[in-house]
Amino acid sequence: MKLHKVILYYGFTPLSDPEAILLWQRTLSEQLNLKGRILLSPHGINGTLGGDMTSLKKYVRRTKEYPGFRNIDFKWSEGTGNDFPRLRIRVRDEIVSFGAPGELKVDEHGVIGGGIHLKPQQVNELVSSRGDEVVFFDARNSFEAKIGKFRGAIVPDVQTTRDFVHEFESGKYDHLKDRPIVTYCTGGIRCEVLSSVMRNRGFNEVYQIEGGIVRYGERYGDQGLWEGSLYLFDARMNHEFSAGAKVIGTCERCDAPTSTYYNCANLDCRRLILLCAPCGQDNLSKNCSQAHADVR
Repeated sequence: MKLHKVILYYGFTPLSDPEAILLWQRTLSEQLNLKGRILLSPHGINGTLGGDMTSLKKYVRRTKEYPGFRNIDFKWSEGTGNDFPRLRIRVRDEIVSFGAPGELKVDEHGVIGGGIHLKPQQVNELVSSRGDEVVFFDARNSFEAKIGKFRGAIVPDVQTTRDFVHEFESGKYDHLKDRPIVTYCTGGIRCEVLSSVMRNRGFNEVYQIEGGIVRYGERYGDQGLWEGSLYLFDARMNHEFSAGAKVIGTCERCDAPTSTYYNCANLDCRRLILLCAPCGQDNLSKNCSQAHADVR
């Protein structure tokens, strides 16, 4: 019986010919029967792939043979074999769509002018030494934070990463410019860009968690500063770091505790709806809520 896994990874490095990298990555992934998503841009690569562990190990080894990808941190998690419907590989202007491709600068060492990387232990040490002065800043879409976030974190009301630039330029976070800010996201990639965007706009002390929530959760489980579930952009939908994970989400129908998202049954909506198990079994409960209508 094959053991299935999922890998999450990214690497910021200049790519002079992303289309050529696309052809190589597609051939490699198809040969190994891997499914998932890979994005490429002149700034680097971002991928999430699922398959049997032996094939994924071969993929990692072959991908690291490319000089610019040699130091990529591949994060492993449990898979089902059906986490992704197909393989999709695309070349875009940005591997994280902040809407500012000309602003981001990278070299062979990664993002130029981004936040200071902190290992999970260093995050806790920063909080221990500077207390409430430290601000956790969520670099994800706001719906992801409904089921899990760092305690006391600021969660901007954004629907996509493209909303962040407007949020900063609106001035609503100017009062934080001299505070120590720890940005965080799933695996670290969105923070790489967000921290650079923040520093370019006058935020003076910006950090990012090395390896993102994934690495922090692997180190501390639910005994650290994180609480709740981690939202995932695949068929698994969410992940708990331990059996004792706190449930911070609430059902959109009955307000019961839950960490489970469903696809809204209203095909015109295309949004996710947070439901408890009983409401999730009722197909009518997946119809669009007023909250969905308010943002369309």
